[in-house]
Amino acid sequence: MPVLLDPEVDAVTAGGDLRPLHLRPRYLYVVFVGGVLGTLARWCAGELLGGGGSWPWATLLVNLVGAFCLGLLLEALLRRAPDRGWPRLARLHFGTGFLGSFTTMSALATEAVLLADRSQWWAAGGYLAVSLLGGVALAWCGVLLGSRLAEESA
Repeated sequence: MPVLLDPEVDAVTAGGDLRPLHLRPRYLYVVFVGGVLGTLARWCAGELLGGGGSWPWATLLVNLVGAFCLGLLLEALLRRAPDRGWPRLARLHFGTGFLGSFTTMSALATEAVLLADRSQWWAAGGYLAVSLLGGVALAWCGVLLGSRLAEESA
């Protein structure tokens, strides 16, 4: 018997498919398509913003914008409807897929290590601090905006 992530929701909304979400082709597809589009958007942003010299501006801006958008998206979806049907598809496509591949912790870590390898310790520490603290702050701002927008549309 398959393991259910949320038996009450899955039994009602899965149309008989009680496998976990990560084993259902429909959900894999929406995450995959979102991931491809997010990767393309990230590459375009990197090309438009350029290298930026010794400070990794492109990755910083992409990750900060992505944190804000993820907070906004998840809060707006949460307040609008339960996580099933189109809200679930939107969360998986835009949140997990698009924003998950648009933002990247691996580039953040790599660029911080590269700064440190060049003995730019203050720059590496500042980059990590701005990225992490700024990301949390902007995600929170997205949550607040998503909450406000959901209340206004209700």
